[in-house]
Amino acid sequence: MARYVVITPVRDEERYIEATIESVCRQTTRPSEWIIVDDGSTDRTGEILDRTAAQLPWVRVIHRTNRGFRKSGGGVMEAFYEGYNALQSNDWDFIVKLDGDLSFAPDYFEKCFEYFRRDPELGIGGGEIHHDLSGVLKPEVNPRFHVRGATKIYREACWKVIGNLWPAPGWDTIDEVKANMLGWKTYAFTDLCLLHHRLTGSEEGLLRDKVKHGVACYVSGYHPVYVMASCLNRITQKPYVIGSAALLYGFLKAHFSRPPRVEDRSYVAYIRGQQLRRLCGMQTIWR
Repeated sequence: MARYVVITPVRDEERYIEATIESVCRQTTRPSEWIIVDDGSTDRTGEILDRTAAQLPWVRVIHRTNRGFRKSGGGVMEAFYEGYNALQSNDWDFIVKLDGDLSFAPDYFEKCFEYFRRDPELGIGGGEIHHDLSGVLKPEVNPRFHVRGATKIYREACWKVIGNLWPAPGWDTIDEVKANMLGWKTYAFTDLCLLHHRLTGSEEGLLRDKVKHGVACYVSGYHPVYVMASCLNRITQKPYVIGSAALLYGFLKAHFSRPPRVEDRSYVAYIRGQQLRRLCGMQTIWR
């Protein structure tokens, strides 16, 4: 059986965290250790977590001081690594980054690890995120190589070679591109559904989320031509036109403000080469 540990950064998740706790506790393959990092919640999240940890010896809770605001991308990674550095298990085969607003079937992890068993080159995987829209489950549409940051499973060997996760928006793309560059495969398991109780980006608003995505494109080393093409392609997607404008604004804002970005030349050459190939209709990690 696969040995795995789970780290869950949470902030103000009292509405959904109990559903995630129930999903993990019902797993046919239980984690060796589950560390939940309360990133300064102001609601009842911390109380719920402490009650759970008191009942389950394999669950531990870390409480962080409230910084007073939600820190996109960077806050999640700070909380994640605080949990990672507190791990007591050192003989795991897989490490999981799991959000606290998900529900999934009791055999979810068992089936995920079967994918890894069948494909030794699979370095990062996870199920497909779905949203309940008026009673109909709709999957998120993502590139072929992308596994949503809400549910990432890293094979130990892949985890070691890709290095630390980027501490800012874009981290959940940078890790996968690095893995592919180094010869690993990354993909979502389309037959394994996770219900995401909150629409992606809804905690900050859809437009702010698009701006954040534009910043992440800059940080991740995206080619400017590819970003422009993406903006044109998104014009027909909700929110119409303004969503594309927000993405472009985020990219240009980052271009002029110059936040820290990936400076690894081999990485930048790889991702931009893949993007130019995609614009030319050639085979890439996108499809």
